[in-house]
Amino acid sequence: MNLQPSPEVELGRRRVEALRERLRCDTGEPVTLIETHISWVLLTQRTAYKLKKPVSLGFVDFRALDARRRFCEEEVRLNRRLAPMLYEGVLPVRGTNEAPRLGGGGVPVDFAVCMRRFPEEALLSRLLAADRPGERLIEQFGHGLAMFHEHAAVAAQESAFGDPRLAGHPAIDALARLRMSGGARVPATLQAWVFEQERALRTAWAARKRDGRVRECHGDLHLSNLVLLDGSLTAFDCIEFDPALRWIDVMSDVAFLTMDLKAHGRPDLAWRFLDAYLQQGGDYAGLPVLRFYEVYRALVRALVSRLRAAAAPVEASPPGEPDHLTLASRLAQDTDGAPRLLITHGLSGSGKSTVAASLVAATGSIRIRSDVERKRLFGLSALERSGDRNAEVYSEDATQRTFARVAQCARLALYAGYPVIVDAAFLRREERMAFHALAAELRVSFAILSCRATEAQLRRRVAARALHGNDASEATVAVLERQLATHEPLAQDERAFTLEVATDQPVDVSLLATRWLGRQR
Repeated sequence: MNLQPSPEVELGRRRVEALRERLRCDTGEPVTLIETHISWVLLTQRTAYKLKKPVSLGFVDFRALDARRRFCEEEVRLNRRLAPMLYEGVLPVRGTNEAPRLGGGGVPVDFAVCMRRFPEEALLSRLLAADRPGERLIEQFGHGLAMFHEHAAVAAQESAFGDPRLAGHPAIDALARLRMSGGARVPATLQAWVFEQERALRTAWAARKRDGRVRECHGDLHLSNLVLLDGSLTAFDCIEFDPALRWIDVMSDVAFLTMDLKAHGRPDLAWRFLDAYLQQGGDYAGLPVLRFYEVYRALVRALVSRLRAAAAPVEASPPGEPDHLTLASRLAQDTDGAPRLLITHGLSGSGKSTVAASLVAATGSIRIRSDVERKRLFGLSALERSGDRNAEVYSEDATQRTFARVAQCARLALYAGYPVIVDAAFLRREERMAFHALAAELRVSFAILSCRATEAQLRRRVAARALHGNDASEATVAVLERQLATHEPLAQDERAFTLEVATDQPVDVSLLATRWLGRQR
């Protein structure tokens, strides 16, 4: 691979420098130039102008002027789906290469995407470095991304996008490009794993395509493509130059962010993001392909780092830049936790969901909430109230269907190799034993997390939750009273694999995680 700048790139660089000087004169303000492997970005105090480099790198070809215009227009169209407040339009660069200007008369010599500028400190990568992003921000983005995927265009069944014979090829291609770029030592074990998984997952990929999970996604969801705007994380700079990199399995989009959070030392946020995404969208069937996509995305970031270094050698890699190639090997060689099954147990208001969510982040687990899956069966969102359908939604038949759905999701996640937490009341012994049997069938360890609090605390919590309506549970104080009168306590044989937690005092989640993960079947 020839990584030396071409004459076209050198000409483009001179044109951009001249445009930078013109903007500096017109605004009377400093103008910053940022260079990536495929773009130049000129930053004024209020606006960013992004120009495409006339490069051909295999996955992108911007050499022709018409191609740069077309892809600028595509960039605006696509990014307005997620960040309409950022993308203002496309401006022609007119004049000459020596004296370019934005707009005006004359024949265009280039094109620029015009964007509202935001402070670099608002990028998620910068927020992480400053230890600023809250769990709630990450979870909100997970919910939002699931809704975006739900409404994104679905790839036609006859299209090549998501073809199971081709789905693994981008990872194989990334491996080849890393080897060709020079200096990258790709472990043989990593290469073998990628080729093995590419074959093993073809049936899963066929099901994903058939089920409409290949959609027009973002395609480039790493930390530096998310920004905090108006109190929420917003994704921008999606893939516009290659439809095949955008029309992908939605789990490939998810995997980019989970991988990059892990690469930057925040696996806890990766798991909270994934938990929120799954709670909103319910795509547990995507878990078997998630790890492959995480490895693929790590390989892509490793390749991009090498291309960036070659294209702009005077700019060193950012401080603390992760070693994505090492991460890819670690993800391929190991799992975040051996598959095991934990079910919660406790009355409404006992803190089950709060403790379970903390355990998700601490242990790298997949959580399945019965309250959420019950509503999904009836076409309701997690926070939507059942209203006049309450009797139907909470009927005995609905409860049986809910637990069947929860068991199916748990099975999928366990088969995919993840620890699983089933978040439900489990006040009947029969329900608990059904999941004990599932664990025995799959030969994974089983445990019960039993949460308790004083009756007075339970009543206060349930009343407050019902008042605010900010949780999937619709339990009222009247429901709690019925539970107190009819629940079936844990039997002596169940207590042998039970972890008991009093939630009316602070819970040591790290100790609880160690107790659970240290248990044997």
